[in-house]
Amino acid sequence: MNRNILITLQDLIAAAARGDHSAFAQIYERTHLHLFGVAVRLLGNEQAAEDVLQEAYVSIWKNAASYRSSVEGQEIQPITWLIAIVRNKALDALRSRTRRSAHEQPQQPQQHFDAEDDIEVPQGTDTAPGALQLFEQAMQALRIEGCMAALDGSFRQSLALAYYQGLSHTEVAAQMNAPLGSVKAWIRRGLDKLRACLSAQGVTP
Repeated sequence: MNRNILITLQDLIAAAARGDHSAFAQIYERTHLHLFGVAVRLLGNEQAAEDVLQEAYVSIWKNAASYRSSVEGQEIQPITWLIAIVRNKALDALRSRTRRSAHEQPQQPQQHFDAEDDIEVPQGTDTAPGALQLFEQAMQALRIEGCMAALDGSFRQSLALAYYQGLSHTEVAAQMNAPLGSVKAWIRRGLDKLRACLSAQGVTP
């Protein structure tokens, strides 16, 4: 049996924190497909996702020593920590795109304000909807992130593994070392709580 199979992701992150380039390469090989999928879902563009992923892995290498397996008694899975880095980089990219699109819009002689939310919308420009759409995407991603953070540990961890890492319920149960029935219940109740949180903020899940 290949001994590398027995090395956990947590072990690899610890080794990378000590400057082990081989361990970092293994982290990339094990996780880049999942993390790329997370970036694509957030950004909706493969090239942008590749750019974000590159920045994320630079951050992972530089900050590997900051990973903690638990915070205030709450277990933090390595993949959850990695996904959080990618999400933060993707949100930064969305904000940057929104600001850049707004700055690149040509000056218009007349402008109006949306009566509902007071967002300034230049008249007669085709680029305004794109900028507003990017802003809405960024804000919705932030709301989802906030609602996820508010979930209890088991709900948050099971949802992150199932929907961000793409694991099956059986794989989530194995990852969390929990009964399959409990995992299914956590995911179902977690989704209900997530929907309720988003609905309270006016977001349709």
